[in-house]
Amino acid sequence: MLYYIMRKSPERGLTHNKMQKEKTILGPMEMKLLAFVQLKRLDTIRKGEISPFLGISSTQERKLLSRMSNSGLIIRLKRGVYLVPPRIPPSGRWTPSEYLVLSKLMKVYDGKYQISGPNAFNYYGYEDQIPNRIYVYNNKIYGEKNIGGAEFVFIKTSKNRLGANKTYKTTENIEITIVSRARALMDAVYDWSRYNTIPRAYKWIIKSFKEEPGIIQELLNVTLKYGNKATIRRIGYLIEEQGFALNSLEKLKKKMGSSKSLIPWVPNRGRKGTINRDWALIINDTIPG
Repeated sequence: MLYYIMRKSPERGLTHNKMQKEKTILGPMEMKLLAFVQLKRLDTIRKGEISPFLGISSTQERKLLSRMSNSGLIIRLKRGVYLVPPRIPPSGRWTPSEYLVLSKLMKVYDGKYQISGPNAFNYYGYEDQIPNRIYVYNNKIYGEKNIGGAEFVFIKTSKNRLGANKTYKTTENIEITIVSRARALMDAVYDWSRYNTIPRAYKWIIKSFKEEPGIIQELLNVTLKYGNKATIRRIGYLIEEQGFALNSLEKLKKKMGSSKSLIPWVPNRGRKGTINRDWALIINDTIPG
């Protein structure tokens, strides 16, 4: 028995004749696979799992999975591993939430992750523009990837650099991990070259201090734990210039160590300016208002 799914044009409705031409055919093997998934209540399948159930060879299984992935009925997470729908998509193509894809992908890799970058800047209200990619710090994979139609930028780092995060559930009840507000601010300084966020990040930090004074100590703590020397210098100087004399500032200076090498407070803005020896910075711009 063949099962037909109507696939409509995303641009406009189809006439009956055109719909006939746009039919996607699910053959017996496709139907059996989806029935198997529903019976076992699976959300992912791996190559080799379904061939015994379907009574087909490994080559036939590989071709079946490839065919269903290419048609958009299932989503290829990585080689040999697929995300499968809980039921047959009525439109003929399955478009799961990017957060569902991400959560299942990291589970497949058994990895730790947290969303940061432009997604976190938007989430906390520092930027209005909604990113068209999801920036994911994790300890397993790296690079830009399109998975199930969603765009990801995976930034691989050590497990020790993952932390200062929180979990929340999306409107689809998918639990995701995103950095804390303080960690987002630190990442904006730490990874400024990736996101082009200095000096904007300094304005965000000052704004946050005014709205939520308790975040000052949080920012110092995450900088002390996760920041590199350049980040420590820049954030430490900014906090000190705002008039906060905290014990953690001395801890930052101690971790920074002595250095004769100066770096500009605002990168890519030239090296002309006054010198701050305490933080080994060239102050080449004014404090944001």
